[in-house]
Amino acid sequence: MPPGLQPHELQRIDGLVKTRRKLRRRETLFHNGERFTSLYAIRTGVFKTRVASDDGRDQVTGFQMAGEIMGLDGIVNEHHNCDAVALEDAEVCVIPFERVEALSREVPALQRHVHQIMSREIVRENGVMLLLGSMRAEERLAAFLLNLVQRLHARGFSRSEVVLRMTRGEIGSYLGLKLETISRTLSRFVVDGIVEVRHRNLRILDPQALQCIVNPPGR
Repeated sequence: MPPGLQPHELQRIDGLVKTRRKLRRRETLFHNGERFTSLYAIRTGVFKTRVASDDGRDQVTGFQMAGEIMGLDGIVNEHHNCDAVALEDAEVCVIPFERVEALSREVPALQRHVHQIMSREIVRENGVMLLLGSMRAEERLAAFLLNLVQRLHARGFSRSEVVLRMTRGEIGSYLGLKLETISRTLSRFVVDGIVEVRHRNLRILDPQALQCIVNPPGR
């Protein structure tokens, strides 16, 4: 919800939610090419977005978690340009976009909020392009881990511990790295005492060391 709303405005915005939809692990929320009708606010769970690469493999384009909005990709041409897949059992609020547009004209704060969400998505996309275009493998993985725990901490979770709902292969696909490179780099972080890994549970022991990998002193 955008801040500073009057009670009657909050009530009207709350009424935007048409329904809630539960998804099982690996179930698809929407498909590439599917007609765009709604935005989806993630209540619980983690999702990945993916597209098919030229050689037919899945290319992961992002990971989304509770508190974030999905479906913005469909606004531009009224069709989704990726698949959204649940990485665990999840629940989303379905928000018809035509109702968002109509109410935005009456509640300026909602319009600004939608613009801010879209702006954050643009900034995120630019950050990913920078990540893939100019960083070495250890820098990419360090930046990914820092970003992940920061997003989770903003939602009330631990600043240093995370359960990786995505596989190492999916992380590699997102970062443009091979599975072997992800495993080797993560193992190096463990040996150096930067992180601790137990199955899918990851704990950051030295966040400053990760930050120095991303932004080395003197760069």
